[in-house]
Amino acid sequence: MERLVRIAAYLQAHPQQGVPGDTLIKVAGFEHGKDAGTQLKRELSHLERQGWQIENIAAHGEQAVYRMTTVDNRLRVRLTPGQQAQLRRAVLLARREDLARRLGLPAGSAGDELPVPAAVRAATPEALPLVVDAVRDHQLLTFTYKGTRRTVHPESVRNQNSTWYLRGVEDADLDEPVAKAFVVSRMSDADAGPVGSAQPIPSVRHTGLHPMSWEIDPPVDVTLRAPAHYEPDVRRWLGEPVRVEDAGDAQVLITYRVTHRAALRTRLNELGDRVRIEGPDEVRAEVIAALDQARGGGGAA
Repeated sequence: MERLVRIAAYLQAHPQQGVPGDTLIKVAGFEHGKDAGTQLKRELSHLERQGWQIENIAAHGEQAVYRMTTVDNRLRVRLTPGQQAQLRRAVLLARREDLARRLGLPAGSAGDELPVPAAVRAATPEALPLVVDAVRDHQLLTFTYKGTRRTVHPESVRNQNSTWYLRGVEDADLDEPVAKAFVVSRMSDADAGPVGSAQPIPSVRHTGLHPMSWEIDPPVDVTLRAPAHYEPDVRRWLGEPVRVEDAGDAQVLITYRVTHRAALRTRLNELGDRVRIEGPDEVRAEVIAALDQARGGGGAA
């Protein structure tokens, strides 16, 4: 470890011109050993695995000169390779070359874009770059969504199950802010206002990626009845409840504060006959109507 620290410190002290390999061999204390060059490369590999970016800047055929680029490697040393790949993808999609350099992520050749894979580019909604910039620069967004022209103060953009979502507050809702989620691929004719034109949006009360936590609708407490042995299934699909009560006969009453009714209906469909809606009646009626529509209007008991 002491040898690695000496090498890293010496490289960091010469960030522009780099350090000749022979000098680093002496710094490491390998000058009297056998195969000193291989030993040095092994130590440099250890540093690279810890997140440091080290390159040989000498011309081909000349003595090696190593230069260490100072990068913010705190994330790299904590993330798995798979997580690093996801981080790289997000940086590429956001067109943040500056962030890529700071994190030591690969950049394209001079004057080129960062190398976004073709499959990633094809899956990127057309409006995503505009939305990402609007979130970063606090720009008011206008776009058509479900046939209605919207004006939205953006709060964040995130990816869930390969789908990009914008979270923000519509201009008409600013008096009583209610954060909504918009699927970016369903936006059309998107446009952004000047930098700073959007109102600062306080952090939403539910910031998780789980759709049941999204504040799409006014909150309502929904109580479900389920056999006690199905309670883990209900929690897995709906998250943590507000309360759970013993209803007797090996049954439990599970209450959720619901702010996204469409997500609730989808998950109740997955749970099937493992749960029953105890109330309120309006939510039960919505679920029955949705099932009726899915069956083609054949009626529901």
